[in-house]
Amino acid sequence: MDARPGFHQSLTLLQKELQDMGESVEKLIYKSVESLAKLDEKAALQVIKTDDLIDDYLTTIDELCLRLIALQQPMASDLRIIGTALKIATDLERIADHAVDIAKITIRFAGEELVKPLEVIPQMAEIAIEMLHESLLSYTERDVHRAASLAEKDDRVDKLYSTVMQELMGLMSSDYNRNRQLTHLLFVAHFLERVADHTTNIGEGVIYMVTGKRKDLNV
Repeated sequence: MDARPGFHQSLTLLQKELQDMGESVEKLIYKSVESLAKLDEKAALQVIKTDDLIDDYLTTIDELCLRLIALQQPMASDLRIIGTALKIATDLERIADHAVDIAKITIRFAGEELVKPLEVIPQMAEIAIEMLHESLLSYTERDVHRAASLAEKDDRVDKLYSTVMQELMGLMSSDYNRNRQLTHLLFVAHFLERVADHTTNIGEGVIYMVTGKRKDLNV
């Protein structure tokens, strides 16, 4: 018989909120990069507007975590689960901020044409979104191996980031407007590289939650 039904019900609710937040952030990253590729200002504005929803998720998860700690007297292993959830929510909120950053660049490009079609940047976004999805699954399934596998995908994002930097820097010229756009595209690539880093943070949190040991996945 479960001696702490209230605790486990609250923990289930916490994990559901975290999963919903993660799915919303995945969509936000996808939509931000899609808005840039299509120079869709309306879609970019929607990304910015949706960021308020992500902030609401973070507030709700903060409150659930504090309530669990204050009222349910969690054990050490429980505290790792709660602390990891709070850290994941913080990383998700920062990922959403990067989606907003990309959307704002789309708006800056309003009325322009891209210097060149986006090729590598969408590849970075695809891997970063896949990483985010995997990191959240590793949390809900307590899967240390799935969490550890994020390191290899992060390396792929880093390599693509280097490719983008070399490519865009090579396109620089004496044209100010061209260089301005290329510089902002470099920022986009950097934001996606940071998204990948935040997902490895999530993976590290999962490994610590399950094993009690810390492992650096972003080396």
